[in-house]
Amino acid sequence: MTAVAAVVSVVVLAAGTAWAHVTVHPGSLPKGSSDALLSFAIPNERSDGVATTIVELDLPTDHPLLGVHAEERAGWTVNVVTTKPAKPVTTDDGQITEAVSKVTWTATASGIGQDEFALFTLLVGTVPSDTGKLVFKALQTYRDGQVVSWIEPIVKGTPQPEHPTPILQLTGKTKQKR
Repeated sequence: MTAVAAVVSVVVLAAGTAWAHVTVHPGSLPKGSSDALLSFAIPNERSDGVATTIVELDLPTDHPLLGVHAEERAGWTVNVVTTKPAKPVTTDDGQITEAVSKVTWTATASGIGQDEFALFTLLVGTVPSDTGKLVFKALQTYRDGQVVSWIEPIVKGTPQPEHPTPILQLTGKTKQKR
């Protein structure tokens, strides 16, 4: 019985550290989806009581998200930066020559405390249809200035990195409404 308890303890402890990554929800969407909500779960991994006070999210510019709106959060300010994509995106409404490339939320109150997480949400008008995944980069800044960069690529067949980048998988195209 002691051996079983030891194995369960190891599994529970390992699971406790594995959940604490920046992740995007949902984890997948059909290519070309419209009016999608993407929520980024940001956990505070510090055990010393220092709060997360800045969350910076870099959006892909090689396959831009169109019509992005960042959610306003109580106790936080939000700053949205746009850029010109490498090539214009043609839509039913014409060519899009500017897309959101970065969203930064900055705490005006306490931030994300120890053993807490927060969801930072984007409303996306259209998800790209020309790629199989979207790779985001997130920077998490704590009140004492420490920055955790969630930018390490996930490579199939290798161990998961310590600070993996959030990835949204894109599946087969959405069905056209008639």
